[in-house]
Amino acid sequence: MPENAFEKIIPVVLSGGSGTRLWPVSRTLYPKQLQSLVSEQSLLQDTVERLSGDHYGAPIIICNDEHRFIIAEQVREIGVQDARIVLEPVGRNTAPAAAVSAILAEKSGADPIILVAPSDHAILGANAFQGAIETALQAALGGKLVTFGITPASAETGYGYILSPGAATATARCHDVEAFVEKPDAPTAEQYLKDGGYFWNSGIFLFRASAFLAELELWQPEMAALCRQAVDGGQGDLDFIRLDAPPFEAIEANSIDYAVMEKTKNAQMVAVDMGWSDVGSWDALWDISNHDDAGNAIVGDVVLQNVTGSYIRSDHKLVAAIGIKDMIVVATDDAVLVADRAEAQNVKNLVDALKDDARSEYVSHTKVYRPWGWYQSLEIGERFQVKLIGVSPGAKISLQLHHKRAEHWVVVSGSATVTRGEEIVELRENQSTYIPVGVKHRLENQTDDPLTIVEIQSGNYLGEDDIERFDDQYGRD
Repeated sequence: MPENAFEKIIPVVLSGGSGTRLWPVSRTLYPKQLQSLVSEQSLLQDTVERLSGDHYGAPIIICNDEHRFIIAEQVREIGVQDARIVLEPVGRNTAPAAAVSAILAEKSGADPIILVAPSDHAILGANAFQGAIETALQAALGGKLVTFGITPASAETGYGYILSPGAATATARCHDVEAFVEKPDAPTAEQYLKDGGYFWNSGIFLFRASAFLAELELWQPEMAALCRQAVDGGQGDLDFIRLDAPPFEAIEANSIDYAVMEKTKNAQMVAVDMGWSDVGSWDALWDISNHDDAGNAIVGDVVLQNVTGSYIRSDHKLVAAIGIKDMIVVATDDAVLVADRAEAQNVKNLVDALKDDARSEYVSHTKVYRPWGWYQSLEIGERFQVKLIGVSPGAKISLQLHHKRAEHWVVVSGSATVTRGEEIVELRENQSTYIPVGVKHRLENQTDDPLTIVEIQSGNYLGEDDIERFDDQYGRD
């Protein structure tokens, strides 16, 4: 690892994915990288923590506007205070994300080594991972663009492959890359495994910022120029960096592999067996999970009889199963998925169908996170809705009013400071207040403890768009 402070590795964490194959846990507003799937922490938290320590600088996290406050909170929870969170106006795949990160890293006045890593992958062998980075570092310092190939344990058809024949016979050093290969069919994958020299493509890269940008300017000059414009025209937004939208939106979406790695003469690879998975499906998650004696992976309140080779998860209610084999059963508060493990890759098609039908279940859970906390819909009926609302310590909702609904608030736990028209009211547990239609109001938690209230809405329209904001500390319209 680099000893010079200027040679600290800058982690670049990519957090723009949606993870539709892990529905109903992963959803548009709360995708898989923000979920606890492998450990007690989210995949994002595991990734950032894995790339923390004396040898690493402050991370750069690339995400979209919808997830920014959740990501900021999750990073704060694991004690990382200096992360730079960069907001993409639209998703443009990994090459532009890596480019803007490299440009931002260069603006520090140095030419740092950057490590680009997806936020939604699992790495169970942390020591092997760090050892692979050490192996790759000297090549990266010398101007090489290094990727990490996973020693294949099976003939997988869901991964791209890297062909590096030299790595099949020698380890603990970098090897030239001969080719990047698309996801194969089953017979081809079997042949790759038999031939050797083929490795799963991890999507993790290590290189100097200047080396990557030079190759990008050579092979994708328009993308490189637009990325620089997006960074140069970017602005601070609270604690975030917001890229300039017009130039970034003009970029053609492309991956690091397609844009640079398949074309450059400077690509090298380190082969590593580090318990890696892209956690791209429920079947992949079953594969890396702990199993009972019958080969089942169990999460939550689950009771099984005569069940084998299955992934069974309940986030809330009891799930009981009898006499099934090689199945996926996932139950959340508002949806249940039942699928054959062999059909795990097709969950994406199911989500697409939900989207086409305008079902809200593909977008969000009943529990929705906001910069000030969260709310959860408990009951919806004709002209009424009941929500549970949590406000974080020191947080407050915007000063707002509703044109079509009234609200009744009851404090369940904590203490609330309520603005109601020209009046400010302090409420304790079991106390309540009423907000009439058209009255400006705000809910605030001025304490060090969480605040939880029950909100009862009534009116002829209860949509979330019935809101007029007058003051918001989070910069929302």
